[in-house]
Amino acid sequence: MAGSTYGTLFKITTWGESHGPAVGVVIDGCPAGLPLTNTDIQEFLDRRRPGQSRYTTARQESDEAEILSGVFEGKTTGTPVSILIRNQDQRSRDYGKIKDCYRPGHADYTFDCKYGFRDHRGGGRSSGRETIGRVAAGAVASRLLAGLGIQVTAYTSAIGTITVPRSEYNYECIRENALYMPNNDYAFKASAYLEQCIKNLDSSGGVIECAVTGMPAGIGEPVFDKLDAGLAKAVMSVGAVKGVEIGDGFRAAAANGSTNNDAFRSSDGHITKKTNHSGGVLGGMSDGSTILLRAAIKPTPSIAQPQKTVDCTGANTEITITGRHDPVIVPRAVVVIESMVAVTLADLLMTNMSAKMESLEKFYLGEL
Repeated sequence: MAGSTYGTLFKITTWGESHGPAVGVVIDGCPAGLPLTNTDIQEFLDRRRPGQSRYTTARQESDEAEILSGVFEGKTTGTPVSILIRNQDQRSRDYGKIKDCYRPGHADYTFDCKYGFRDHRGGGRSSGRETIGRVAAGAVASRLLAGLGIQVTAYTSAIGTITVPRSEYNYECIRENALYMPNNDYAFKASAYLEQCIKNLDSSGGVIECAVTGMPAGIGEPVFDKLDAGLAKAVMSVGAVKGVEIGDGFRAAAANGSTNNDAFRSSDGHITKKTNHSGGVLGGMSDGSTILLRAAIKPTPSIAQPQKTVDCTGANTEITITGRHDPVIVPRAVVVIESMVAVTLADLLMTNMSAKMESLEKFYLGEL
């Protein structure tokens, strides 16, 4: 299988299946000397761990990170960092009744068409559990970014039809509610909405927003490797994501140039913008303002309602999916989106070191 590796210099490769012995990631290209411990990674993994609330799957996994290589005496060595997370609570029997059917909304049919084989136990490689490796890598990338004064923060801006107005954001609330919303009152409303979904044996989607502060201007490339293109690819590679927008996104299509353009201004020798309709990206490169990205997350496809489908012979049939599934993926996906953004930015910052001759001169000749 191709396509399990992402990045150019800061490169990650995730591995493992949902019902296999373990999942994990290998990070190649992480600079030596980055302070890193299991605790740094565990903080991120705990945010996507199942079983934390009524709105996540009841699968009980400790999701404990084991650093197998690339770290010595609390710092990275410059060699590949390998991180393993063991699977402990698989219930493969839950999938026995549907092993010969294609679940609506899942990768069962397309995976079978591509490989002529599929692991029916939770989707195998197509399972959301694959994102654990991304989150572990995101923890490392975030440590790297923090050392450069760059902060990546993701949160839930909408659950179903319940949307937090930007004027009512309170970022201190993000870790205070189970839905990771920046407003506890709207989180309460969203919880009531989810209770109704559960009662109806249904699920919900939502929107995750991610803000990046401290990003210097000029990161990204002007043609194929644009910053926004890289972010869109990274975020769209997460299985539940069905749409990505930067800044005003689709609202820009209804705007005029006079209202959509961000006016520049200079103050104390620093160039800033009066507004940020561009979401911190101009011409494929960061403009020094906050990078703002949103990802549309589809409803969990595993629902307990009867659904029409076909079996592997092409015969029409009906299935009801049982087992342990999230009624909403959004809260656990928040840290996944944050991680993919962090990995992308870390990679682009490293590749940007070759953009100017003066960068090489400063690095190699600066202290001579």
